[in-house]
Amino acid sequence: MPVLPTVRMPPIGDGLWGRRLLGLAVAAAAAGAVATPLLRHPRFEFDGLACLVWLAFGARQLVRHWWPRPAGRLVWLARIAGRDAVEPGLAARRSLAGWVDLAADVIWIGGPALAGIAFVPDDQDWGLPVRRVLIVVLAAALGRVCYHEVRFTGRVALTASGVRYGRRLHAWADIDRAVAHRRDGRVDGVRLRPTTWQPLEPAPVIGGRDTAVPEARLVAAIEEYRLRPHVLAGGPVSAPEPTTESTGG
Repeated sequence: MPVLPTVRMPPIGDGLWGRRLLGLAVAAAAAGAVATPLLRHPRFEFDGLACLVWLAFGARQLVRHWWPRPAGRLVWLARIAGRDAVEPGLAARRSLAGWVDLAADVIWIGGPALAGIAFVPDDQDWGLPVRRVLIVVLAAALGRVCYHEVRFTGRVALTASGVRYGRRLHAWADIDRAVAHRRDGRVDGVRLRPTTWQPLEPAPVIGGRDTAVPEARLVAAIEEYRLRPHVLAGGPVSAPEPTTESTGG
């Protein structure tokens, strides 16, 4: 007999329920804004969406070639919403390029998805119900993206628990060193060299184009607190300025 997966209920007192509820409210509003007009008029044709698909493709390619230089700093916050708790630490927000990339990705995925829904025949008895189900799924996917953007504080966060990038947390004990990561001849993110290498598993990369803090400052901060992360929980701290050594790869 198959064993059903168990759903773990988050602790009531973890301090994250305010963020969760706010994220759910934003997700519901975004999903409703997309689903409501489409469910009211589920009959639409692909011809009207073909231009949107091509525009989304062109815009996405152009956005990838726009690479503004980040100049932000890690900011001390007394309350950083992480994966399992609220902690003090240093946080870096999502960059303007990161927001543009996120919007472009949503449009790039949403446009073809709507085009696919338009191919579902609406002259069959099952056509409109299927269209409505797919519209709800598409709206829910958009809501999920909005939820995670609200749920967590900052794009990158350094707390006593570890280095968090988006939803993924890297424990300090697993980080041997932080170095600048290069991709296609350009510095793009910070590579966290693991203390124990796993076969065929590349080192995780954090930050980069979608983060408002440049890689050199992220490297300097990670190296500053890598061996003493408890300092981040002790009180307001500042992020060190990068040195020549910390900018190397």
